Amino acid sequence: MTIKPKIKGNWLELTIEAPLEGKTLEDILKQDLFISGRMIQRLTRQKGLFLNRKVPFLKKKVKTGDFLRVLVGDKEEGSLVPENIPIDVVYEDEEVLVVNKQAGLIVHPIKPGQTGTLAHGIAFYWLSKGVTGKVRPVHRLDKDTSGLLLMANNSYIHQLLDRQLREQTIKRTYLTIVHGRLAEKKGTIREPIGQDPQHPVKRKVTPKGEEAITHYEVVEEFQEASLVSVELETGRTHQIRVHFDYLGHPVLGDSLYGKKHPWIQRQALHAHRLEFLHPFREEKLSFEQPVPEDMKKLLEKLKESIPSV
Repeated sequence: MTIKPKIKGNWLELTIEAPLEGKTLEDILKQDLFISGRMIQRLTRQKGLFLNRKVPFLKKKVKTGDFLRVLVGDKEEGSLVPENIPIDVVYEDEEVLVVNKQAGLIVHPIKPGQTGTLAHGIAFYWLSKGVTGKVRPVHRLDKDTSGLLLMANNSYIHQLLDRQLREQTIKRTYLTIVHGRLAEKKGTIREPIGQDPQHPVKRKVTPKGEEAITHYEVVEEFQEASLVSVELETGRTHQIRVHFDYLGHPVLGDSLYGKKHPWIQRQALHAHRLEFLHPFREEKLSFEQPVPEDMKKLLEKLKESIPSV
């Protein structure tokens, strides 16, 4: 059964209908509302669960007409000190935030005390609107990768979107410029990716790695490079960069897996398109963001380098 709860402020509200009668409250929370056991424990501690305006037992069986309220807005204070870092907001509502990340910006702190990240900038943006709470990226982008990034506005929304990510219903399409011309203009790379034991940061294709699937199609070819559209089926660290390096076509400007390039100061990789189902409105949202200026200039120079016939 598909249920349609409503969000009012920080609370999710649901009137129990006949198909749910006889189920325990715990089963409804886990199976129908997709709330994790960890979040349920937190809700019981915070008095964030009410059935017919009373604090219920999790094993209580519900009846048709019962009224359930669940606290889904964050009471947790974010641990980041907000910083006035400009962010490019593409879309926002009460549940989600989509931003266009600039290259050179880390998404969130990766070590204690780290500052100057996108998450710090979002915390500042939210604070300016009177909103507090944790910054919750649904997926990641490397520091020097630009483009679209999805954020959840509370822990419950994050769980719903993370479920979409695991079920591969969030579609992420990238544009990248790689060295050389690919023999196959359209294809799928299915090679597992794991840690490179010789380097603390690098990843590599290895039989001991995790499943990694990358779909690609060549958009345009130049004398010694190709513009490629890439769709991720999985989301391993550095997946696009590792897979194209494995093919012998590393991303242009990628000093970690290839080499620096005089025409761009970072890897030529941009999260171009993002598509997902809104967790409450059952509406498919899609966004596109053109390549930033540095990749645009790189493409122009590559076109100019093609010898005339």
